[in-house]
Amino acid sequence: MSVVTSGRYTFPNYNLVFFIFLQLGLHSVEGVWPLPQSITSSPERYPLNPQAFYFTYGSQSAAQEGCSVLDEAFKRYFSLIFPDYSSGRFYSEVKFLQWKNESLETFSQLVYQEDFGSYYVNKTEIEDFPRFQFRGILLDTSRHYLPVQAILKTLDAMAFSKFNVFHWHIVDDPSFPYQSRTFPDLSAKGAFHPMTHIYTQLDVRRVISYARMRGIRVLPEFDSPGHTQSWGKGQSDLLTPCYSGSTPSGTFGPVNPILPSTYKFMATLFKEVSSVFPDSYIHLGGDEVNFSCWKSNPDVRAFMLKMGFGADFTKLEAYYMEKTSIVWQDVFDYHERIPKDTVLHIWKGVPASYEAELRAITKAGYRVLLAAPWYINHISYGQDWRNYYTVQPLNFSGTEEQKKLVIGGEVCMWGEYVDATNLTPRLWPRASAAAERLWSDEKQTSDVDKAFPRLKDFRCELLRYFSFSDNAHGIPITHHRTLFYEVCLTYTDASVSLRLQAGYPGRASLCRTLQTRVPRCLIITDHVTFLSI
Repeated sequence: MSVVTSGRYTFPNYNLVFFIFLQLGLHSVEGVWPLPQSITSSPERYPLNPQAFYFTYGSQSAAQEGCSVLDEAFKRYFSLIFPDYSSGRFYSEVKFLQWKNESLETFSQLVYQEDFGSYYVNKTEIEDFPRFQFRGILLDTSRHYLPVQAILKTLDAMAFSKFNVFHWHIVDDPSFPYQSRTFPDLSAKGAFHPMTHIYTQLDVRRVISYARMRGIRVLPEFDSPGHTQSWGKGQSDLLTPCYSGSTPSGTFGPVNPILPSTYKFMATLFKEVSSVFPDSYIHLGGDEVNFSCWKSNPDVRAFMLKMGFGADFTKLEAYYMEKTSIVWQDVFDYHERIPKDTVLHIWKGVPASYEAELRAITKAGYRVLLAAPWYINHISYGQDWRNYYTVQPLNFSGTEEQKKLVIGGEVCMWGEYVDATNLTPRLWPRASAAAERLWSDEKQTSDVDKAFPRLKDFRCELLRYFSFSDNAHGIPITHHRTLFYEVCLTYTDASVSLRLQAGYPGRASLCRTLQTRVPRCLIITDHVTFLSI
């Protein structure tokens, strides 16, 4: 049990059920995103005084003050709920409550500010829990390097949408930005730049710690035996030499699975990776292995005959992939030997094909993640979020036991055409459509037209969190709890003038004009974030 206190009023809280008793008012929030399993609200409201409001641990709470994750979450959400009262002097007056990050996010969306600046929350009763245990987002940092700050910003937005797994596709063919302690040449020779486009051990720890404080796991992916061209630049004899006829062509294919040195290298690398990334799983890829190079290599063909594999190169990949944790569906499709505790990751196909894959994988007794319908690096005209929202992860023929093996899903943002300049507007709020599908009751959230007003409201919340957070010119912008309607930027040779107009519906607009000098030679880039639906 835990309690929320504002001034002289105290309210009980049991797990994720909120009972907030308020006085009569007229305003209410549009809704919460993702939609809770059960929510009942009322026009009644109660004013919240930031200088008197505080959270406190209940006597029956499993955690108490000193729990770093919760203590930091309460500080963070106090600042989000009361942005004008985030000064450190208030922290000493705040006593904290044991809530999970997700319930704090729900509570923060219930608080609103009326025209004259006072804070209110309506009488609301909520019971909530996630539909699926795995709710992930994949970022690809190999095809385009993403600065650490862009990753941290994404983790914040993930917490707002109640995603709980950051799938870090950290290396691939184009580059190897992970800086290994054991094999430093992997990034020194395989990254786009050995100093500026790498993730140091300190960077990785920072991302993991930042994610942990937001209730998010970090799942690293080191995809092999394919997708490893960048690995070969820093590790000799790792990749398979390709042949043209009877002579080497000078090109290289997948990891060479016939050499003992390959397995010694992999064991050493993954021992380090396991010590750096504390999650119990590592994603080992296994997708899109091009067998043509293996077929061309006489040593590989001789090894195949010795092992009794014949001409079936899927058996050779199975030999390499025997010990895995999470892999892409290709490993299953090739009928490879897979340990029963492996999680298979579906990434291919239209609904009919991925539904068939769900049926086949779960019938074989494996746990499965669904990503195929949520490749949102693909863009199309109009409100394509509607397609992501109407996905039905359990819409396949199978028993209830089979459907229990679907442990969740993932939004994928591959990096062929995505970098730090367009990551945020392409990802949000489109990813939030999948977030509600993975969190909420599907029967209550099947109508896209009913969802649209809530998503618009949530988009405004995302704008409030992120607008101007990393503007290029260092212009200080005061974050008001407002909806941004108009932003006008005017440039001259020597200065940049910014006019910000914002306001609440039915309230006189707030206008602010800022001006600063900039060097004549500076190339100015707009960092205003527009999140479109």
